[in-house]
Amino acid sequence: MAKRRLRSSTVVLGGMGLLALTITSCGSEPDKRCADRTTQRTLPSSECRSGGSGSYYYGGGKSGDGKVQGGSFDKSAVDRGGFGCTKSGGG
Repeated sequence: MAKRRLRSSTVVLGGMGLLALTITSCGSEPDKRCADRTTQRTLPSSECRSGGSGSYYYGGGKSGDGKVQGGSFDKSAVDRGGFGCTKSGGG
């Protein structure tokens, strides 16, 4: 039976793919959007940057009525872990 040898380009591309997966999944920032803490409605980004009434809402998404849901105003509560990473934060 003949031995099968992997071509060096196959090995290099596979290694680069694994490296890219590791870099993008470890330590990535959760999505954030500007929202009002009381009404939970999304706001323009300028409301969070320039001392406006908004706060950043991390993770989750936006419902059909423009309210944020499924995340938290506390960034540490939604920090992502990834392949080989541990999830940090608390409830």
